[in-house]
Amino acid sequence: MNITKEINGTSAMIRPEGWLDTPNAAEFKAAIDSLGAEITELTIDMEKLEYISSAGLRLIVAAHKQVGGNLTIKNASPEIIDVFRMTGFDKRLNIQ
Repeated sequence: MNITKEINGTSAMIRPEGWLDTPNAAEFKAAIDSLGAEITELTIDMEKLEYISSAGLRLIVAAHKQVGGNLTIKNASPEIIDVFRMTGFDKRLNIQ
C-alpha cells in the first residue's frame, strides 16, 4: 500500500492506494496517527483505493472520531460506496 499525505494548517488529505485490509491496516493507522492532534479536518481521497475490508472500515471510523467527525471521503469507487452503504457508514460519514 502506498499512502500520500498533504497537510495544510489544521486540514489534511490522505490518499491510500491499493488495498486497505488487515495486512495494510497498521500502515494506514500509522499515517493517520502521524497527523497529530492539531488536525481537525481530514479528507481521505479513495480514487486509487481498490478494496476496503472490515479492518479498513474500523480505521476509517477511528479517524472520524479522531478529527471530531470532520472527515470527508472523496472519489470512492462504486464498490467501496456499496460497502459503506451495507454497513450504514454512509449515514455517518460525509461521502462525496
